[in-house]
Amino acid sequence: MDIEIFPHRLLNLDTAERLLNDLDAIDGIKRMLIHGPRLPPVTEGHPGRTMVVSGEEVNVQVKPGRILLEIESEEVIEDVKELCEENLPFGYNIHVGHFIRKQKTVTDTMKYGKELDEIPDEMIGLTDQNAQLSERAQILRKKEK
Repeated sequence: MDIEIFPHRLLNLDTAERLLNDLDAIDGIKRMLIHGPRLPPVTEGHPGRTMVVSGEEVNVQVKPGRILLEIESEEVIEDVKELCEENLPFGYNIHVGHFIRKQKTVTDTMKYGKELDEIPDEMIGLTDQNAQLSERAQILRKKEK
């Protein structure tokens, strides 16, 4: 099951970092995806393109607009709502559904060819089809407690 957190405005990186780190502490969240408009290239002078999530530095390539979560059960939704109330005072919507692909598609095979086998299963549905393979999403492993 997936849920979509849809803030009523685009998030700055500090807010997104705080929210993602709080969400990372919730058991029952398998994967998280930040979705939003692409940021311009670094050469155009946009500082603050990194954030620290789960203790790892992440190079951000989009302005956070939606956060998609793959969750294990419906009980997680209440915990997510509590964190959203704390971190998103300007408002948000939460939608339940299927937002993240779970398996490779024919389109993936056509786009990546033999490189498709190099993409780990946990990256399925998390990558930007328009980006080069070298610009793909970064995997952050959840630390064992």
